[in-house]
Amino acid sequence: MSATPVIASAAGGSGGAAFFVQLVPLILIFVIFWFLLIRPQQKRMKDHRDMIAAVKKGDKVVTGGGLLGKVTKLVGDDEVEIDLGGGQKVRALKATLTDIRDPRAAKAVND
Repeated sequence: MSATPVIASAAGGSGGAAFFVQLVPLILIFVIFWFLLIRPQQKRMKDHRDMIAAVKKGDKVVTGGGLLGKVTKLVGDDEVEIDLGGGQKVRALKATLTDIRDPRAAKAVND
């Protein structure tokens, strides 16, 4: 009899530890991605959702198509009426608004 079966049976017990050692880099990569990519993106999405929910009459907005206008009326919970200038008014979904321009912030920058 040789010692090979004895060594093989002794080495079989450390398979769980080897699997854990291989799993640690994957977990570390996921944690790095979480803090550098996923978490900031979720925060941006939440801030944008809150900003769009707080839109009110008189706000200057930018639509997803790049149109600039002023909110003249809130139509229900999910629509707004936007005056594009020159008497042109359109209705848009709140979800398509990409930005709300704060006239007070623009004035402070220009001063």
